[in-house]
Amino acid sequence: MNIAFFASSLVSAYWNGAATYYRGIVRALHERGHRVTFYEPDAFDRQKHRDIADPTWAKVVVYSAQSEAEVLATVEQARGADLVVKASGVGVHDELLENAVLDLQGPGTLVVFWDVDAPATLDRMNADATDPLRRLVPRYDMVLTYGGGEPVRRAYRALGARDCIPIYNALDPSTHFPAPPQPRFEGDLGFLGNRLPDREARVEEFFLSAAASLPDRRFLLGGSGWGDKPMPANVHYLGHVYTADHNAFNCTPLAVLNISRDSMARYGFSPATRVFEAAGAAACLITDAWEGLEQFFEPGREMLVARSGQEVAQHVRTLDAATARAIGQAAYRRVLAEHTYDHRAAQLDAILAGRAASVPKAAEVAA
Repeated sequence: MNIAFFASSLVSAYWNGAATYYRGIVRALHERGHRVTFYEPDAFDRQKHRDIADPTWAKVVVYSAQSEAEVLATVEQARGADLVVKASGVGVHDELLENAVLDLQGPGTLVVFWDVDAPATLDRMNADATDPLRRLVPRYDMVLTYGGGEPVRRAYRALGARDCIPIYNALDPSTHFPAPPQPRFEGDLGFLGNRLPDREARVEEFFLSAAASLPDRRFLLGGSGWGDKPMPANVHYLGHVYTADHNAFNCTPLAVLNISRDSMARYGFSPATRVFEAAGAAACLITDAWEGLEQFFEPGREMLVARSGQEVAQHVRTLDAATARAIGQAAYRRVLAEHTYDHRAAQLDAILAGRAASVPKAAEVAA
């Protein structure tokens, strides 16, 4: 298939938590024979903070978002694609894009809304009956999400979606894998995540309070936006950690921490990209508790679960290197067997093949 993808960024993970997800999905689709053109706006200084060059497995089109006319001209370039994807959270002209891509719908062209933050999108639409996306949802051929499970599927169907199917986060073994430790990442617990309003309170609870209760242990915080945040003295703030350093970040500390955002924890079935990155590095992961975790990993054997900052601290206090290695290795085996982006692309391929078969080609319509 010829696929046009409108999303935040493929080449930069700067203030772009979905970058790893996009890269894994797009690369896996390419390896299955699809041709992907990825359209991303020149916005938020992402092009100044690229962490990969234009890949061989996708054509990247960086467009100016200075005017609506420029955005619409870019959308027109995708006319004739077999599949057009509008992802959530592009960050500029989202409402315009969500309308414009639907004008490309027609014989032989599926148009899909791909929600990479379904809990937040649904909360927004349910709180505002006039949200412009609400009236567009029924017009898309389908809604894909990167998490949320049955609660999200029910919520989207209640808004009139023809179908809603989760394509979960996963691992790209070619980019995330066990790596040698680096001295700058040495510590007892590391957390990597940007400072976001619906995550900050949970970071205070699960990470900062745990650090405060273990003053003799070293904690590492990576991500953008935390520079002015008051922290315990044993928390070492790293700033933005580029994707190329994620493997070392995951492999060096005794354990790494996953903290779900409020909305993702509330809906459940929303494993973050970091979960699979850590498993792919054979790291020992401690995660906050969320519904659906058992669908992906076995708690206690493939990762540790904490329901509070006190439980995080208890895990760190009692964890030894041998146990941490055993948990990391168990997660590594599980993620390679069941949760790679090739697994997700195979699922998507089957979905698209069924949908494409039901959409007549232009020549068939003319006949």
